[in-house]
Amino acid sequence: MTTTDPLLARARALWQELAGEPVSFGPVGSVEVVTSPESRLCPRGGVGVVALGGSAIVTAPSDEAAAAVRTAFAGLSVDAMVDADAVAAALPIAAMLGPAWLSYLSPADFRPVVASALVLDQLPADHPGLRELEQTAGTEDAGEASIEEITSPVFAVRVECAVTSAAGYVAWPSRTAHVSILTAPEWRGKGLGRAAASGAVAHALAEELLPQWRARPAASRRVAAALGFRELGAQLSFRLG
Repeated sequence: MTTTDPLLARARALWQELAGEPVSFGPVGSVEVVTSPESRLCPRGGVGVVALGGSAIVTAPSDEAAAAVRTAFAGLSVDAMVDADAVAAALPIAAMLGPAWLSYLSPADFRPVVASALVLDQLPADHPGLRELEQTAGTEDAGEASIEEITSPVFAVRVECAVTSAAGYVAWPSRTAHVSILTAPEWRGKGLGRAAASGAVAHALAEELLPQWRARPAASRRVAAALGFRELGAQLSFRLG
């Protein structure tokens, strides 16, 4: 389905490519389910659901799984397809990840952090200060941010030499910059994460990439909105029981 929204069109093109098999977002309210064992919408062997702009695409690891999902999703709205409770009520679930909300940014909407007293450093992804930040943040938050996977320069805010917030991006297909951000727990809510992310996003836009922000916590979603990102949908993945 074509769309007149260029930001939505780019986001959909990315996830259609990641699906690994021909699939497309249909009219508002529709869902298309395909069998794709090599899908990158989800961990291997799982079912991946991405809803963008009011329609959804789903990949399943086998024809049997795809048939089960089609049957279950026939009675669900697109919003319910990325709602963990609704999906768990419709299908036997062994494990689930998400939902995570997907936001994207056009250059005209970018609201960078300016006139800030915070100084940004550019660090390599293997800088020891980043490893210390990951330890401070804890395994769950560090795993969600995956700072060690960043392929861009890492933009970091330091307080008394310690890295308190860091952001960068991973190069994804379709010239997409998947933004990663991590802030030490005691420094959250003070604007440090927004400043670090602003540097990373500015770098991505200068490279003419599409910035993508994937978040579960409400605080992370607020940072994305403050920078001008527009939330277009959500992603959910699960393994059938």
